[in-house]
Amino acid sequence: MREYLIEDLKPGMITAAAVKTQRGQLIIQPDVALTKALISRIDFYGIKSVQVKDPEISAPHTEPSANASYSQKVKSSQAFQDFQVDFTIHANDLKTFFNDFIHSGGTVNKDALLRETASLIRAQNTTIEFFDMLHNMRQDNDSTYAHSLNVALISRMIGIWLKLPDKELDTLTLAGLLHDIGKTKIPPEILDKQTRLTDEEFQTVRQHPQYGYDILKNQPLDSHIKKTALMHHERCDGSGYPMGLTLDEIDDYALIIAIADVYDAMTAARSYREPLCPFQVIAEFEKDGLQKYKPKYILTFLERIATTYQNNRVILSDGQKAKIVLLNRNHLSKPLVQLDNGECIDLDKSPLYIQSLI
Repeated sequence: MREYLIEDLKPGMITAAAVKTQRGQLIIQPDVALTKALISRIDFYGIKSVQVKDPEISAPHTEPSANASYSQKVKSSQAFQDFQVDFTIHANDLKTFFNDFIHSGGTVNKDALLRETASLIRAQNTTIEFFDMLHNMRQDNDSTYAHSLNVALISRMIGIWLKLPDKELDTLTLAGLLHDIGKTKIPPEILDKQTRLTDEEFQTVRQHPQYGYDILKNQPLDSHIKKTALMHHERCDGSGYPMGLTLDEIDDYALIIAIADVYDAMTAARSYREPLCPFQVIAEFEKDGLQKYKPKYILTFLERIATTYQNNRVILSDGQKAKIVLLNRNHLSKPLVQLDNGECIDLDKSPLYIQSLI
C-alpha cells in the first residue's frame, strides 16, 4: 500500500482504504478501480492524497465468471461502482442536512436537496439498470439517510410511471427525502437496536410520523410533503398508524411513498436473510393484501417491476433454471417460465416460485 497525492493518481489504480472527506463523508469504498471521473470527484472535495494498493497486489478488473450470481454481475460493472460513489455521497449529504437542520433550525433548502437526487435516476439508461443499482446497494445496516434516499428515488420512478409533471415529481421526491425526518427524534439506542424491540420501544418508534410533521409543519413546504411525513404509515384499509386513516383521508403523495417505503424495506438485506429478489417482493405485496394500497398506484408499480424483469433467467425454489416467458396479470409473482430443457411451467399452478435472478 502506498499514499499518492491527488495529482499523481492514475485511472486503474485500486483504492487500498476508504476515501473520506475531512468531515468523514465516504466518497469511495476500498478495492475500487479509480477512473478519471472518480479522481475528479476526489479533487472536488479537496482530498489531498489517497491510499492505493501496490501494483503487484492490485488485482486487474476481470469479467465475472459464467457462474457468477446476478448480483455479482451487477456489482462488478463500472456503472454500479460509479452509482455506489454518487449514492454514498448523496446519503452522507442528506445526513449532514438532517443534522444541521435539526440542530440549527432555519429553512429547508429544497434546491440543495433536489440538486443531485434526480441525477441518480437519469444516469441509468433503463428501469432495470435503476433497480439493479438500488437492490445491490443494500446492506443490513442501511441508515435512515440511505433509506430516505432510496424511498425518494423509488417514489420519483413511480411518479414517472404515473406521468406526473416535473413540478409534482420534484415535490414527490422531496416528500420521499423528508418522510422519515421524525426518526431524528428517536433515541439512537432504540432506532439502531439490533435485537427485537420491546412493546414500549416499538411505541416510541411509531411516534416518528408525528415528530416528522411537527418538525416540518412551519416550513415553507408544499402541504403534500408535510402530510407525507405524518401519513406514510397509514393504509387504505385503516390498518396503519398513527391515526388509522382510510383511502379517502390519506394524502395522495403519502400513498405513493408508502409503497416505496415498504418495497425498500423488503429489498433490504437482513442479518437473517439476503435481500429479496423482485418477484419475491411482488409475492409479499400480494400476500400482504393489495387492499392496503391505492389500486392505481400499487398495480402500476408491481406491473412495471414484473415487466422490467420479463425474459430474465431465474432460479426456481427447487434449484432449476428457467426463463420468464409470460406474465400472469392476475398473479404477477407467478409467471409462466420455460426450463432449460424446453418444458414450460405455469407457476400459478405449481408450488414452485422464483427464488432469485440469474
